[in-house]
Amino acid sequence: MAAAVFPVPPPHPAPLLVSGLVKHFGSVKAVDNISLELHSGECLGLLGPNGAGKSTLIRAIVGRVAPDAGAISIFGAPAGSPAACAAIGWIPQELALYPRLTAAENLRAFGRYSGLTGKPLSDAVAWCLNWSALEDRADALVRTLSGGMKRRLNMAAGLIHQPRLVLMDEPTVGVDPQSRNRIFEMIEALRDRGMTIIYTTHYMEEAERLADRIAIVDHGRIIALDTHQALIQNCFTASAQVIARFRDSSPALSVWASTHGGSLKDSTAEFAIDHPTDLARLLDSAAAAGLDLEDLALRRPNLESVFLHLTGRELRD
Repeated sequence: MAAAVFPVPPPHPAPLLVSGLVKHFGSVKAVDNISLELHSGECLGLLGPNGAGKSTLIRAIVGRVAPDAGAISIFGAPAGSPAACAAIGWIPQELALYPRLTAAENLRAFGRYSGLTGKPLSDAVAWCLNWSALEDRADALVRTLSGGMKRRLNMAAGLIHQPRLVLMDEPTVGVDPQSRNRIFEMIEALRDRGMTIIYTTHYMEEAERLADRIAIVDHGRIIALDTHQALIQNCFTASAQVIARFRDSSPALSVWASTHGGSLKDSTAEFAIDHPTDLARLLDSAAAAGLDLEDLALRRPNLESVFLHLTGRELRD
């Protein structure tokens, strides 16, 4: 008797699939052939300087910007379609709140916009107030709230309909350190619930703390995509960097740096080393060459190092 053959169920569509996305604003190519797949339950950090194309990519995903080329699907639905919009929660940089309504009234209003009524709406408002630590300010007018409270309420309003994919566009812009840490805790709580998140930032420490994978965006392109540690390992085989600043720049300094495999900018030389003994040899050779060392720093490569290595500039340049 032949064994029964059961049909293989179709795979679940990815939370986000971006293919060959291009967007121009006049002569400026804001997004330049970006392709990206987001895994279920992960937090993907989009890391790059202001003007890199992060916000344009996010706006295209939520259907606010029409691409010139390429395609975007959210759980298999085209970007901008009713199904895609229902699955997305978007938290923009700009506050989108009603200042003359209370915190709870704002959440109820945004919940109704998303089709919630009755007990589901009440439950959603209660959850959002708890998640954003604003239960004690539920009846306070938004215009009386601090900047950090408004930012947290803005995030809650974007999640009132319990979306499956959340896009956060630099949610810590302009907040104080205490509020910033509270926002981190809120995002970590979403990750614990298994929510899929895209988090854009130009702060290295945020990407390192929150993201499972990091996409480095520059001039409208994704130039690297991997985990934090893999990005560093792929760019730097050495375990540490040596930054040696000398009193004067000279031909002898240039020859010394080149001989030992370093790079030189003005009077500062940089080297990659694997062992502490390599540092001792560098210092001995510099002294033998008659070079006047003024300052020395030893650091492990980090995301800032990766960005500088890939783009030739600092993240906030």
